[in-house]
Amino acid sequence: MQDLLCTNNDFPPRAHCLVRWFGIRRFVVISPGTSCEAIVSESKCNLLLSSVSVALANSGCQVPIFVQIQQKWRRMYAGQCQGPGVCTDFEMVHLRKVPSQYNHLSGLLDIFKSKTGCSLSPLPMINIAVRFTYILQDWQQYTWPQQPPDFDALLGGEVGGVEFGKLPFGACEETVSELHLAATWPHLTEGIVVDNDVYSDLDPVQAPHWTARVRTVENPQCLMGDFLTEFFKLCSRKESTDDILGRAFMDDEGKENGDISSALSKLTEPAAAVPISKLSVSNMVHSARKRIRRHRRVDESPLNSDVLNSILLFLFPDAAVEKSSEPTNNAAQVNDVEGGTKEKNSDDFCFLLKSAPSDSLTYRLALCLAAVNFYHGGLRAVAHLWQEFVLELRYRWENNYLISGLTGGAPDLRCCLLHQKFQMLNCCIERKRARNEAHRLPAGSLERERGSSRLTRELSPVKSWDSLSDSEEEFYECLSDQGDSDTPPSERVRDGSRMKAEGRMHPFNNATLLNTKEQIYIPVTQEPAPVTEDILEEQSEVLAKLGTSAEGAHLRARMQSASLLSDMESFKAANPGSVLEDFVRWYSPRDYVEEEGFDEKGNSIMRGELSARMKIPGNMWVETWETARSTPAHRQRRLFDDTKEAEKVLHYLAVQKPSDLCVHFLPCLLQASISLVTEEEAVEDIPSVKKSLQQTVSQASKVLHHHTYEVKKLEECLNQLVAMETVITRSRSLKTKFGLTECEGAEKDKESQDTEELRKFVSCLLEEPEVVVVGGGQGQVGRIIHQLFLNAQTAALLAPSDRDAEEKLSGGNGSALDFPPPTGREFLLRMCVPRPAPYSKALPQRLFCVLLRDEFRLAGAFSSDTSFF
Repeated sequence: MQDLLCTNNDFPPRAHCLVRWFGIRRFVVISPGTSCEAIVSESKCNLLLSSVSVALANSGCQVPIFVQIQQKWRRMYAGQCQGPGVCTDFEMVHLRKVPSQYNHLSGLLDIFKSKTGCSLSPLPMINIAVRFTYILQDWQQYTWPQQPPDFDALLGGEVGGVEFGKLPFGACEETVSELHLAATWPHLTEGIVVDNDVYSDLDPVQAPHWTARVRTVENPQCLMGDFLTEFFKLCSRKESTDDILGRAFMDDEGKENGDISSALSKLTEPAAAVPISKLSVSNMVHSARKRIRRHRRVDESPLNSDVLNSILLFLFPDAAVEKSSEPTNNAAQVNDVEGGTKEKNSDDFCFLLKSAPSDSLTYRLALCLAAVNFYHGGLRAVAHLWQEFVLELRYRWENNYLISGLTGGAPDLRCCLLHQKFQMLNCCIERKRARNEAHRLPAGSLERERGSSRLTRELSPVKSWDSLSDSEEEFYECLSDQGDSDTPPSERVRDGSRMKAEGRMHPFNNATLLNTKEQIYIPVTQEPAPVTEDILEEQSEVLAKLGTSAEGAHLRARMQSASLLSDMESFKAANPGSVLEDFVRWYSPRDYVEEEGFDEKGNSIMRGELSARMKIPGNMWVETWETARSTPAHRQRRLFDDTKEAEKVLHYLAVQKPSDLCVHFLPCLLQASISLVTEEEAVEDIPSVKKSLQQTVSQASKVLHHHTYEVKKLEECLNQLVAMETVITRSRSLKTKFGLTECEGAEKDKESQDTEELRKFVSCLLEEPEVVVVGGGQGQVGRIIHQLFLNAQTAALLAPSDRDAEEKLSGGNGSALDFPPPTGREFLLRMCVPRPAPYSKALPQRLFCVLLRDEFRLAGAFSSDTSFF
C-alpha cells in the first residue's frame, strides 16, 4: 500500500517493467517456460488468477504475485496481492494505437475515475505526475571530433591514419545515436494543469524537473580497435612465409635454385675474373639473391616499394646518416637522439607487461607490422616486411654493423622473447667487432665504403677473412691484455719448463700465493655467455632429465663447470705456481677457512684450509683444477660462440610464421594501446575507464609473465581496451556537442565554473543511466540542451521565415515549437478512495499510462476493502 502511494520511485531510470508500471519493489512473477505455449485464452488466464488468489489466501503471503499472459513480446501481466482485510488487483490494457479520446490527460482522468467507481462528491484530490520524453537524433550540424585524413601523408586518404610508430585512435562513426530528454512534472493536481485535445499547459521548457540520458551505438567502428583486432586475427593463420608469398614472388620456380647453385661454380673461376677480396661462398650466395631480386616485377610485390623503404628507414634511422670509414655504435647514437625528444610514457608498462621499451626496435617493428597489415595489404604485406627485415639483420651481422634501437649487453630477460633475440644478435655483433678490432684488421679487409644498411647499397655483403678463419671456431680473443704491460713479467720454472704470466688485470688485494709467496693477480676471464629465456628453459629441461642418480649428478656438474674451467685456466696463466687454495681464496672466499694457530716457535699465525665441501671425495672443483691447463683467456676455446649463436637467432627469425610473429608482438601492441588509452583518459578523466584500465593492466601482466601466452586471455584484454576506446570516443563526442572543446582555455571565473558543471554533467551521462539537469530548462546545461533541440528543429522542420507565423498561430507559445512532438508520454494518477462501497476503508488506487507512437498501455492497481464491502 505504501509503494502505491510513494512518489520516490516514480519513473525509475533502470528497473523491471512492473516496478515502473506499478511502483512495487517486491513481487513474484509466474511465466511460461521456453518450451511452453503462451497463455492466450481468457479462460486459462482466469483459472491461473483464481489459483493465485486461493494460494495467497491459504498461505497468508502478502507479496504480490503476477502471471504473464498473452505473447511475451507484449509484456502483459495480471496479478493480485492480499493482506488483512485488503485485496489489490493488478490489471493491464495494451493496444497498438492510442484511442483519440484518451490521447491526453483529460481522457485518462475519465478512465481512472470510472474504474475506481467512487460515488463520493466531491471526489478526493487526484495526484498527477507527468513525464514527457523528447529524443534528439540529428547531429549533422555538429562537427565530428575525428581529424580528417592527411592526403599528403604516406597514409593519405585513410581516416585516422597516423605516421608509422603510432596507433590511431577514435571512431569512424558517430558513437552517440540519441539524446533523450525527460521533462517531468512530479506534483500536479487535476485543477492546476490543463491537457486536452485543444490546449496543453505542459510546456517542456517550464517543466520543474529535467533528466537526460544518451543512447549509444553498439560496437561502433573504432580505429584502434580495428587496428588491434585485424592484427590479432593473424594469430589464427597457419601459413608460413613461403606459403604466403609463394613462387609468384620470384620470376619462376627454378630461378632461385639455379642462380644460387651457380655460386659454387663461381669459386672455380680464374682469379682474374673474381676479385680475391670477394671470393667467398657467402658473397656468391648473396650476389645470386641480388640477381633474383632484380627479376621481381614491381606489380607482384605485396608491399609498395616507397612504403617499404619508408618503414625500413623508420626502423633503421642510422641507414640515412652518412657513415665514416669506421663503423660506429649506431645503437647508442640513435638511442641518444631519440631519448632526448621522445616521451616514454609507455615505459612504465614495459617490464610490467614483459614487452619492450618504447624507443626500441622491437616496439617500432610491432607497430609497423600492425600498420602494414591494416593499411597496406594484410597478411602478404606482413610476410614481405618481415622477410626484408630479417635480410637487413643478416646484412648487419655479416658486415659488423650494430642494430639501431637496441641497448648493448646481454639480453634483458624482463622483456619479450623476440626483443631478447634481437639483443642476442646485437651482442654477437659486438663480440665479433671486438674480436676484429683486437686483431687489428687491415683497412682493406672490409668494404669501408659500404653503408650500415641494405638500403644504401647493393645486396652482396662481404665477410672479413678473420670471420671465416678456423681460429674463430677454436679460440676466444680478449679485448685487451693490458694487464701484462702493467706488471713486470714473472717467470717461474716448473717441471723443467719456464712459464710466463699471461692475462693479468691487477693485483688481488695484498694476497700472495701460498707456495711461492708471489702477489696474486686477478686474471682476464671470458665474459659469461648471454642467453635468452627459451635457451634457459631448454638448459633447465636437459639438466632435469639427468635425474637424481650419482651418475646424473656428476654429469650435471660437468656440464655446468665450463665457465669454472675457463676461469681456472685463466687464473693459472696469470699466477704461475698457484694451487687450488689460491684460486678458492679469490673465486669463493667462503670455501677457504682461516684459523689462528701457532708456528714451531710459538708465534701466532693464521692458517687456512679448504672448507668441508671442498674436501669431499670426487669434488668437481678438485677434478676441474687437476684437468685445467695454464691457458690465458684469449687462447681458450670460446664459451660463447657468437657466430653459431647469431646464425641460430637468424634461423629462428627466418622460420617464424606470421601467426607466430603476431603472438610475439602482442605484448608490444598491448603496451602501446595501454599507453595510448592512459594518455587519452588523462585528458577526458573518466573514472570507469581509469578503473578498467587498472584491471586490464593487472590481467595482462599475469598473462604475459611467461613467453608462451594464452591467446584467449590476451583477446579479452584487447576487447577491454577497445571498450575503453569506445567510452573515451563517446566522451569526446558529447563534449563536442555540448561545446566543451571551446571552453578548455577558460579562466578561473564564473565561465570556468559553468564549464566545470558542464564537464561533470557530460561525465555523468557516460557513467549513469540517467542524469538530473540542474535547474531544468532554465539552468546552464538546460539552455544548451534546449539549443540543441532548437537547432535540430530549425534544420529539419521550420524555415526562419515561417517561424513568426507559427508562433502567432500557436498563441505565442513559441517554446513548444523548439522541441519535436514527445516520443513518449507517461501519466501517473493516484488517489485514496473507499472501494467497493462508500463505507469501505479508503485505500490507494493507482493508474500508470504510457502513450507512444505505436503503443498504448494502462497499468492499474485497484485496492478493495474485503472486510466492509
